[in-house]
Amino acid sequence: MSPDKISKRVVVDRISWINNMLGEIDSLPLENYEQFTSDKRNIWSAESCLRRAIEALMDLGRHIAAKGFGQGVTEYKEIGNILAQMGVLSDSESVIFKTLAGYRNRMIHFYHEISYRELFEICVSDLSEVKAMAEALRRWIKENPEKIDESL
Repeated sequence: MSPDKISKRVVVDRISWINNMLGEIDSLPLENYEQFTSDKRNIWSAESCLRRAIEALMDLGRHIAAKGFGQGVTEYKEIGNILAQMGVLSDSESVIFKTLAGYRNRMIHFYHEISYRELFEICVSDLSEVKAMAEALRRWIKENPEKIDESL
């Protein structure tokens, strides 16, 4: 695979998707656990939005690796390492990216092990990691305009 330009359309779409999904989570009743679990639809919304936000983040990372550097990635857990090798992410950001990829895999394959309490705690305390990784990718893109195909 040879490097090419990173699609601005893909970047804008995935960043927008991440922001929309995190916004949906923020709109849920997260003041306390009892309120959150009083309507099961809150739980299903939180799970779906969190999974989709992480998947959009992984898709954006994979797009940058593939288009920007010609590096094909088959496993989500590899994306952070490749982006760190290419200078897109720092080593510490790479670790967070890998952790998020692992959590996404857990949500898909071991969904039955994720408790309502765990999901609540993530929505209350850990969304900043998803936001930080999206911001790291956005920052790198802004700093490397020569790598971007501006056509929408």
